Amino acid sequence: MIVWVAPNIRGQISDIFLYIHFSALFASICFMVCISLERYLVIAHPLWYRFRRTIKTSVVVSVLVWVLPLLFLFICWLYGVNLHTLFTVLLVLLLLPFPLLIFSLVGTLKALSASISVPSDEKRRIVGILVLVLLIYTLLFLPTIILLLGGYHRTLELLYLIFIRLNPLADLFLYVFMRKGFIDKLLASVCCCRMDSNDISSPSV
Repeated sequence: MIVWVAPNIRGQISDIFLYIHFSALFASICFMVCISLERYLVIAHPLWYRFRRTIKTSVVVSVLVWVLPLLFLFICWLYGVNLHTLFTVLLVLLLLPFPLLIFSLVGTLKALSASISVPSDEKRRIVGILVLVLLIYTLLFLPTIILLLGGYHRTLELLYLIFIRLNPLADLFLYVFMRKGFIDKLLASVCCCRMDSNDISSPSV
């Protein structure tokens, strides 16, 4: 994104960084889907997930998520695929995660409603992560999808440019939110602040 605003950088160099940016966006989208599907498998199919999930599997999935978009866009750049075709592929790839994210959320909610072994705080944490992933994805990429479907519009283009640039910040926020204990500490600090304010406001006997 620095290259986009830097002066006197145009042509092939700008296109290369554009393809790199698209590959990073695809990787971010794939990781959002992986997070949702993983949470679904943890709740809906715990035994299968426990025996199938290994460090090696996680590493392989992560490497594939980074390498495949980069390889695909490198082939597009190598063979000179025009931007119209690239935007069409981008539209399809942006639409595919929606049913997967919704399926993960609905399936997880059904599995949690029938589960009695999962603590209530863990249920809230899992559902909160899935809702946050779906919300972030919708806010970040819905303007882009509408823009690609409906054609050029100045307001949509402005929203697209703003939200696409917020993607790294959203990934960071999602990572912090997913850390176990973060929400508990946040709620605990809020409760402490409320208790302190109540002690201050209450008259002493």
